Amino acid sequence: MRISNLAKVVLGVISSAVMAAVYIPLFIVLINSFNSSMNMDWPPPGFTMDWWQKAFGSAGLAAALSTSVVVALCASLIAVILGTLLAMALSRYNFFGKNSVSLMVILPIALPGIVTGLALNNAFRTVLGMQLSMATVIIAHATFCIVTVYNNVLARLSRVNRNLEDASADLGAGVFTTFRLVTLPQIGSALVAGALLAFALSFDEIIVTTFTAGSGVETLPIWIMNNMFRPGKAPVVDVVAVTTVLISVVPLYFANRLTREGK
Repeated sequence: MRISNLAKVVLGVISSAVMAAVYIPLFIVLINSFNSSMNMDWPPPGFTMDWWQKAFGSAGLAAALSTSVVVALCASLIAVILGTLLAMALSRYNFFGKNSVSLMVILPIALPGIVTGLALNNAFRTVLGMQLSMATVIIAHATFCIVTVYNNVLARLSRVNRNLEDASADLGAGVFTTFRLVTLPQIGSALVAGALLAFALSFDEIIVTTFTAGSGVETLPIWIMNNMFRPGKAPVVDVVAVTTVLISVVPLYFANRLTREGK
C-alpha cells in the first residue's frame, strides 16, 4: 500500500502538532525550573540554580521521594510474581472461565483511576476494616501494575518454544526445575521489562494513591499537588516535576529496549 505525497504531508503536520502539544509544555516546565522569578514570569528575566538547591535540600521532598520509590518497588515485586503466575496459567491451561479471568486481570488498568481508588477505599475501610497506610497504597498500585507484567509475559510465552520444556520434562526435570532452567531464561527480558513499566506506572500515580493513602503517607505526586499553589513553591515544584519525568523515562526506555530485543 502506497501513501500519496499529500497524505504524507497531512500525517506529518498532524503528528508534529500532537508532538508539540505534548512536549512543549514539558519544555516550558524545564525552563521554569531555572527561572529566576519566583512568580514564574514569562519570558524568564534570568536563570538560576537556586530552585534546584532548595528542592534537593528539602526534607519533606526527600521523604516523599523515598515513599514513592518504596511503594513502586513493592508494587512492582507483587506485580512480577502475580502477573507471571497468571500469564503462565492462562497460556498453558484451558479451563472454564479462562476468558473471564483474563478480562478481570486487564480490567483494573482500563477503569478510571477515580473508580478504582474509590472502590479500593471502600474495600479497605468498610469491608476489611483496615486503616489506610503505605501498605494499602502498595496493594492498590499492585492491582494495576499486574497488567503490565501480565501482558509482557503472556506475549513472550506465546513465542516460547514449548518443545524445550517438554524435553526437560522427558529428561526427568520437575516443574520448578524446568521453569528455572528453561522457561525463565526465555521470558527473563519480558519480566524485567514488565517490572520496569510497573515501577514507572506506580511511581507517578496520584489518583488511586489519593484514595488509599493514610494520613502521613505522602508520595512524590501528592507532594507536588500539595505544594503547587503554595506561595513561593511553584519553582521548586517545577524542579520536582522535571525530576519525576526523568525518573519515569529511564525505566520506560530500558523496558522498550528489552521488549524490542526479545522479539
